[in-house]
Formats: sequence, structure tokens, C-alpha cells
Amino acid sequence: MTELRPEPITARAMGRDLGRVDGREKVTGRAVYAAEHAAAATDPLHLALVTSRIARGRVTAIDARAALAHPGVVSVLDHTSAPRLAQTDNGELAILQDDVVQYRGQIVAVVLAESSESAREGAALVEVAYAEEPHEAELREDNATYRPDEVNAGMETDTEEGDVDAALAEADVVLEATYRTPYEHNNPMEPHALVAHWDPDAELLTLDDSTQGVFGVVSALAPMLGLEPAQIRVRAAYVGGGFGSKGEVHSPEMAAALAALSMPGRPVVLAVTRQQMFSLTGYRTATISHFRLGARADGTLLAIEHAVQEQTSKAREFAEQTASPTRMMYAAPHRRTSHRLARLDVAVPSWMRAPGEMPGMYAHEVAMDELAEACGIDPIVLRERNEPAIDPETGNPWNDRRLLECLRSGAERFGWADRPAEPRATLDGDWWVGTGVAAATYPAMRMPGNTARVRSLDGDRYEVAIGAVDIGTGARTVLTQIAADALAVETARIELLIADSTLPSASTAGGSSGTSSWGSAIAAAAQQFRADHGEDPDPGLHTLASPAANPHAETHALHSFGAVFAETRVNRWTGEVRMSRLYGLYSVGRVINPATARSQFLGALVMGLSAALHEESHRDPRFGHVVTQDLATYHVATHADVRGIEAEWLDEEDHLVTPMGSRGVGEIGIVGTAAAIANATYHATGVRVRELPLSPDHFVS
Repeated sequence: MTELRPEPITARAMGRDLGRVDGREKVTGRAVYAAEHAAAATDPLHLALVTSRIARGRVTAIDARAALAHPGVVSVLDHTSAPRLAQTDNGELAILQDDVVQYRGQIVAVVLAESSESAREGAALVEVAYAEEPHEAELREDNATYRPDEVNAGMETDTEEGDVDAALAEADVVLEATYRTPYEHNNPMEPHALVAHWDPDAELLTLDDSTQGVFGVVSALAPMLGLEPAQIRVRAAYVGGGFGSKGEVHSPEMAAALAALSMPGRPVVLAVTRQQMFSLTGYRTATISHFRLGARADGTLLAIEHAVQEQTSKAREFAEQTASPTRMMYAAPHRRTSHRLARLDVAVPSWMRAPGEMPGMYAHEVAMDELAEACGIDPIVLRERNEPAIDPETGNPWNDRRLLECLRSGAERFGWADRPAEPRATLDGDWWVGTGVAAATYPAMRMPGNTARVRSLDGDRYEVAIGAVDIGTGARTVLTQIAADALAVETARIELLIADSTLPSASTAGGSSGTSSWGSAIAAAAQQFRADHGEDPDPGLHTLASPAANPHAETHALHSFGAVFAETRVNRWTGEVRMSRLYGLYSVGRVINPATARSQFLGALVMGLSAALHEESHRDPRFGHVVTQDLATYHVATHADVRGIEAEWLDEEDHLVTPMGSRGVGEIGIVGTAAAIANATYHATGVRVRELPLSPDHFVS
């Protein structure tokens, strides 16, 4: 296999609104999602989960007699009968191995039956007895004191430069405030689901999985199951969303694998219920952000401190990198960030769209709005005065930091100049009207471990293969465009193969890195193929190649930026908040497909709006479970909430990041959105709310 640094690609198909190549399959219902593979399986079994009713303790007895007597029930597995794992170091995945209960909702048994109805009824009939132990399930400022070795993505837990305390003592203006974000759950339209099949003759475990990364499933399950990676095949042909929750392997996948191993030759299908997703498939931890900003009278920052408190699970550690954007966003000679965790007897948190950046930038951008008011200057002017010439965190030059252009051009397009300087200045009938702004940022990443294959076919066509997964973002379409331009042919001549672990390796869809990582691999393979076989190859020739590590990742600070503007209306009597206008302008390099990119931006803006106004999971600390475990009580934005919403981007290319000139677009749209809305509600009402969601009770006395 060849590894090379791909050269920039000339755009022909890129930049055009190519229709989704899988659009017909989706709108006609022919796209087959994970659990639907059971319809084509021979003699499938259905799996239902029995989950714990206590937060901590031990299982003392399991009585499955009534379940086994129920028509259609074939088997019940628990910690006494499930196949043994070769490794148990991952506490989230090491299920059915002992009697220990680590959180409420943990899988303690599974029921296999001939139908989904029989499986669910059988699960309800399993009787589990417990020896309950004292637990702790509440995040508080006094218990979030544990310092992890690192936070998500391998980032440093704490950073410090200069003397923050001394600088704050000398500052003309000091802002001290605490900002809170709630627990949030990803809730993709398609629940977590899979069909697992163990072929004892071939010694092959096949999973049709709703996952964001087929190779991540293989690497997580193989060592724990005592299998070689080649003994697990994972496919994810169509995925109905993930928002990060399907980026890591969770215990339902292990449950299905163990069930399949216990029933050789029979496919096992599992669709996690919506209620079970609130304890088994990850979520965004609640965060407490303590900010201290010190500035001169003109708003120039002297010191920034961001101390984060959040929670993890005793079952497996996950530490969100909430303070990470604070380290690079604005210039200040004295800076300090830290993360501390409460280790609780709760389900394991995980990735949710823009982990770290979303809650961290919410806190930072509301703090900046408060500082602008304290200094008596416009919020955009404050950000202009604290624009760093180089990355404050690394000292490296920027790839292309165009934040000020996003702020200034966005302000002009939004009509910022007409904004009253004072809050609570505009009353339209029964509605206070206000506007707010926030900046957005997200790192521009390319992940290692990506390889692509190009093969020449009959009819002057090319097969391009990489094991990437399209989770509904349009990856199939943009990778087809990239492949066409890399090979200098029309898109109709590209046959793209993805989403299968038997294909060349690909990183997980996450971190807004998918298109950058997979596209760079395709560019490398295409360019090597042309070097090996010329522009008029015979059919049947192929080349396998990987992109070399990006040298600019060490010499430059690679990020995307944007500005979000919001207009809100707050009812003077009820406190109801309505979003009347929401506008985002972004700098993300070349946009490969404007139609799919716009969909991503708008979806992220809506998700940010949803976080600002609605989303909040409530955990009852007495019992350790989430009580809002359905879409009736966990509210998300609906069509009625989304009114004047628009997203645009600057015309640019960034070949420091990718040969396509592009950067990721999937997550930056949610960053800063909640802060812009919060700042707009303050401007409308004069009431400063420092916690999400911005529910009506905050605005009425």
C-alpha cells in the first residue's frame, strides 16, 4: 500500500449541487436500515433487554421461568449463562459477566424469542432480585473534584499561562459568572439497532449495525470477544442519524453479539427502545462553567479563566473537553482552564454533536456578551478588540482565521446596525424583541488510518472503495464528487463502495472529520492510480493508497470559524421565547456540495435552537435514572419553533487542511447558537439567564 501526500484537486464536480446519489433509495423506501436486514435473514431471533432497576448493587437472583414459559421465547441469558468475554476492561461493554450493577438501566439479562412481541413480553416476565447499595447520582459543585488524566480527544485536562490572579487584580473590569448546561440526549430518528449473526463454520460474526464507524465496532468488540478482527464483519449501509451517539460502541451491540454467539447460525435482531436509549447509548453530560474575565476599560482582555465541572460514570470514564475552545478563541496574555469530574453511579456519557465546543462556547460567548455590557461597547467591537494574531494556545499561525469577516459581513446581512444599544427597548404588542450574537469555532481535523482503493472498470468507469459510513450527511454524494474530480472524470463514471469493514479502512464519522479524512484518502488513491496506470487504463487495474499525515497540523492552527445572529421574541406575560430570526455565516473552506452543506448547517442551527429553548434531561438522584426518557417529556424543536433560519458561507479554499480545499461542516453550526439566542433574550428583556434551556419561568417574576 502506498502512502503519499495528495496534491490539491481541481474542482469540476466539487462546488456543485449534485443531487444525493442515494436519494431515490431513501424517498422510495428501498434503503435498508440496520434492523430491516432481519427481514431478509433466515429464521431470525429477536432480542429484548432486561435492565437494572437499581443504581448500584448486585444481582442476587434471576428467575426466568415465567419468561421461558411464554410462547415464542427461546432463551434467556444472564451473567450466569452468557458467553465469557476475553477482556473486561471496558466497564460499559463488559455486560453479563458478573452480578455487579453499576448504574440504573444497565443490561442484566437478555431474552431471545421468535418475534419482537414475544421478546419484549418475555423481558417483562424476567424477575430480578437485587442487593441494593448506596449510590451517588447527582452532579454538584462540591462533588465534581476528580481530575482526569486527560479529556476527550486526548486533550490536556488543565492549562495555564501567565498569572491569572494577578492580572484580574489589576483589571479595570472583572466579570465573574457561572454558566450551566443540562444533560442532553442525542435521539437520532433511527434508534440504535443491529442484526448479528455468528456463522460457526466460517467462524465469522457479521453485524449489520447502525453505527458511525464500522471499523470502530470491529476494534472494540474483537479483543473483548476473543476474536481476530478478520472474524468480525460490520456493515452500515444506511444509518438514520447519530449525532455522535453511534460513534462509540455501546452495550446493546455487545448484547447482540453475545446473543448471536449463543445461538450459532441464527441471526439476532435488536432495536433499542427509545426509553432504553436514555441509559444505554450515551448522552451529553451536564456542565458547570465558572468564568472569570479581566479586561481594561476598553474591553481588551487581560485574563481568562474557565473552570469546568461535569460528570462521568464509574463504569467507564468520559471527560468532555468543555474548556478547549476557550484556550484558543481570544487573545489574553493570562489564561487558565481546568476540568473536574464527579464520578457517579450513572450511565456512561459520550459524544454529542460538538462535544466540548457546544457547552464551552455557550458559556464563553455569554460571558463575552456580559463583558461587552460591563465595558459599554458593542459585542462585535469587543470581539474585534480581542482578535488574536496567532493561536493563543499553540503560538502557531492560523490556517485562515476569518472570524472578523464573518462577524462584520454577518452583521451587515442581519441588520445589526439597527439594534438598540440598551436592552428591553423594543416591545411589539405583548412581545419583547431583542437580538444577540455569538462566535463559533471548530477544529479542522483529518483522522489517521484511512485508506482508499481505486479500480478501473469496463466502460471507462471507476470503482472507488473506502469503509466510510454515511450517517445521513450526504457522504456518499460528496465522496463521489471528490472521486470524480480526483480522477478528472464525470460523477456518472464513479461507482462508490462504502460502509463495510471488508473495504479499505476508514475513520469514524465524527468530529467533522469524515469528508476531510476520507476525501484525502480518495485523492491519494486516485492520484497514485493515475501515476501507476495513466489516464486510459485497462479494466481490472487497481491501486490502494493512504494520505500521509498532514504536515500543516504541526505548523498551523487549523480551525473553522463563524458568527451566529439571533432575534428572539419573549412574551411579557408568560415568558415564552420564540425564535423569529436565526442567521449563521461561516468560514469552512471550499463547500463541496452546497445543498448537503446547507442541510448540515441548518440542521445544526436547529439543534442549537433546540438546546437553547427546549432540551433538558432530568435525572432523579434518588434512583439514578433519567425520568424524561421519551420524546413526549424530552422536548426537541419542531417545525413550529423554526422560523426565519438561514445559513451562508464565505467563498474560499483551504489546501492547508485537505487537497479538496475543504474543512468539516457538520458541527460548527451548533456552536455558538445557544449563546446567540441567550444573548438575544437578554437584549429583549434585560433578564440575564446563565443556564439552559431558556424556559419561560426565567423571564417572569
